[in-house]
Amino acid sequence: MTDTFYAIGDIHGDLVQLKQIHARITEDISRHAVENYKIIHIGDLVDRRPDSKGVIDYLMAGIERGEPWIVLKGNHDRLFQWFFEDYNRKDANLRPDYDWLTPRMGGRDTLRSYFIEVAPEGPLDKEALLQEAKIAVPQAHLDFIKNLPLSFETDHFFFCHAGINLDRPLNEQSEDDLLWIRKNWLENPAPAEKMIIHGHTIVPEVSRYINRINIDTGAAYGDVLSAVVVQGDQVLNLLETGRAPIKYA
Repeated sequence: MTDTFYAIGDIHGDLVQLKQIHARITEDISRHAVENYKIIHIGDLVDRRPDSKGVIDYLMAGIERGEPWIVLKGNHDRLFQWFFEDYNRKDANLRPDYDWLTPRMGGRDTLRSYFIEVAPEGPLDKEALLQEAKIAVPQAHLDFIKNLPLSFETDHFFFCHAGINLDRPLNEQSEDDLLWIRKNWLENPAPAEKMIIHGHTIVPEVSRYINRINIDTGAAYGDVLSAVVVQGDQVLNLLETGRAPIKYA
């Protein structure tokens, strides 16, 4: 019997929509009598929406009780991790004047979800904030984020957060590309070894391209969280009304 895989787009601390998507998947499993399945979360668990802590708690609890869930690391998850390892560490993929605590990046929102008082704008005492965060954020959460895998693959599909470098084979992708890539990827129609299912770059709806399917539909900014269902070499959008073809962009 063919295994079924569900993939969920960038969550960004939106626990309400994450639970709604899981309920939609449960309904689909029942409707189609799915027996063997896994649910893949494409990364960016944290930042921008109000309940990053709740998202991590929810995913950790599900995995602990044996749910067939796979959680991949996104660039925002790594920024969260790096803040605790070295708050001065710069990610070369960000603008030089940006870091995790730059207001529009969402790190402040994540810390607030752990009941840390953080000003929405303006300068911060990062050293003092780090010490407070080390008390408020469970080490188990940091370990969970740190140890997230970067990709998952089936016979026909390769799942990752941002995409791939099309000049390299799948087994030689760099962490930076898997978490951040846009240049020479989003507009590059070159074939890949497998169809790539990714997020990271917001699109108005789940969209299919020659070599990839983008499932990030903007939950980071209050738009919908999306999911797809994969069986064999077929992939369909999973809407409130059920399965539907994915439109070519």
